[in-house]
Amino acid sequence: MAIISKIGRKSFKVRALYFLIYALLIVGSVTMVYPFILMISGSMKSNVDSKNFDCIPRFLYDDIWAYRKYSEALFNEKIDAYNFAYSKKETSFETIKMPTDFTAAKVEAMKAFLKERPQPNYAFAVGMISANNSKTVPQNLRVFKKWLNEKYGNDIQTVNRKLSTEYINWNLVTIGEPESYITRRNKPRDDSFFRALNEFKRTIPAGELYYFSIVGFYRKQILQNDYSRKINKYNERHGTHFNSYNDVFLARQYPVKETALTQKDWERFVRNLLGLQYIRIDPSAQDLYARFLSVKYHEKIAELNKKYMKNYKSFADIKMPDKPIFAGNAAMDWNNFITGWTDPLSGKMYEVPLRKIRLTCVDFEFQDYLKEKYSTIEACNKKLGTSYSSFDEIIFPQEDLHYAHFKKNISSIKKEFVTRNYKTVLDFILFHGRAVSNTVIYCLLAVLSALIINPLAAYAMSRYKLPSTYKLLLFMLCTMAFPPMVTAIPNFLMLRSLGLLNTFAALILPAMANGYSIFLLKGFFDSQPQELYESAQIDGASELVLFWQIAMSLSKPILAVIALMAFNIAYANFMFAFIVCQDEKMWTLMVFLYQLQQRSGQAVMYASLIIAAVPTFLIFLFCQNIIMRGIVVPSEK
Repeated sequence: MAIISKIGRKSFKVRALYFLIYALLIVGSVTMVYPFILMISGSMKSNVDSKNFDCIPRFLYDDIWAYRKYSEALFNEKIDAYNFAYSKKETSFETIKMPTDFTAAKVEAMKAFLKERPQPNYAFAVGMISANNSKTVPQNLRVFKKWLNEKYGNDIQTVNRKLSTEYINWNLVTIGEPESYITRRNKPRDDSFFRALNEFKRTIPAGELYYFSIVGFYRKQILQNDYSRKINKYNERHGTHFNSYNDVFLARQYPVKETALTQKDWERFVRNLLGLQYIRIDPSAQDLYARFLSVKYHEKIAELNKKYMKNYKSFADIKMPDKPIFAGNAAMDWNNFITGWTDPLSGKMYEVPLRKIRLTCVDFEFQDYLKEKYSTIEACNKKLGTSYSSFDEIIFPQEDLHYAHFKKNISSIKKEFVTRNYKTVLDFILFHGRAVSNTVIYCLLAVLSALIINPLAAYAMSRYKLPSTYKLLLFMLCTMAFPPMVTAIPNFLMLRSLGLLNTFAALILPAMANGYSIFLLKGFFDSQPQELYESAQIDGASELVLFWQIAMSLSKPILAVIALMAFNIAYANFMFAFIVCQDEKMWTLMVFLYQLQQRSGQAVMYASLIIAAVPTFLIFLFCQNIIMRGIVVPSEK
């Protein structure tokens, strides 16, 4: 029978009460669900959109935000790499915009150029392979690990031997800081690991690579840093009328017809900052180079041969490098020749003349390629759909290439952003360690022991009226007054003395009996009809039969509650599990996730929390009917 009759429900006051109750329930549900939805949304984010507190990530329905996340991932979360490649002056990925002058013809021209003139390994880097800010595992880092696995096998020690690395496990395989070979201090390495990385780079599609532009670097790192981000100050100092820094060209050779200040900018950039791989010297400087080496090594060719590990007969035999060198004494001398070296004895400066220096990079090579192909800038503009006034204006159109790749693969790119943090967590816990198997075994043993030890103790106290029953119950309930960490150290010392550390026994024994569970079970057993036990005893049933077929059979709801409680305690056990099982082979899921969270970003942490909540949710989902029976029906007859 209803508490409120049908006639009473027509009253305004009753309806107002109903409305208030439902409103409170809705508000309560929102306050519970809203933070969880925000956590799910946050698990799909990165630095570029982490400040947006929205229930649905914007990149899922707004392509500009998807493009920003794509650009952030492509340039390995380095805004300077983005600015150098595109000749931009952005301060954050949050403010970048899609290209407005995109033409498919430029993309095709770029692809044809790269096919005809493959660039050296130091000229480009892999995108989506490093995320040192978001601290997740991006797409191409996962692909790189898979590539290493296929090439060298699943044993990480084999990989270490082949690549001269010291990775402890696959989770720690990274490339460190993303490649950036523009400045002179960042030199390409020639070791086993980077040779493998260079081999891997050749397997990546062009849309996921970005090329180093010394033109963009010169504009951003030299001009904007020296003359402010606005062009006005540069124009004032140089007596020019440029509209933006993109109108300022980097000369391939010493700009003899430009102002003295422009020449000074160019000289400082070339002599001190630009990587040696982008500098070429005219062969006519050969004699000066030989003279420089002769003076530096005191006319002793044997001394040079010892350091170079060569067998030159004279300094005249030493030729200027015809390809970039990055290590060794020869590279140091080549750098000194370009930068300038002062003889400590005579005080004379030896350096390559500025007019004998020529620069090369992918931008200049692309300009030459178009000039050879179309001859005139008018023909080039007509074919590419552009409006350049000269070939010097053209920069390598990788922004168009990347945008085309983004538009073509936008669905898979969004899917990657939705799933990559979850893939990071799952890869960490499923394939590299025994966290899942350890946790499953631990939880099963915890539930099994809770369903055996606690019912036996409660049954004995219920069936046999011991004189100290209530004192024992009071003692057991007193254990609930102390937090678990109070007994963690005594338990650790006891387990260590017994030699049980780093075993499942160390995890199970201290929590095998639970005072609260025994208290609940005793009350449940006490409420059961005694006539059932008496009838069974008349029929000749043993105590074990009474316990198993009557007491346990009638107690399924409360046993489900105890099993769920034992599972939750075991599954969520972190600190004690870490204390008594410090061997990584015995770590449970919570310990592994804690280690992951220590070196991961916020989004990965959210993803790990959501994944960690799934088993508990599933257990409750499957056991909810039994649990509700235990709440609603206190006893069964």
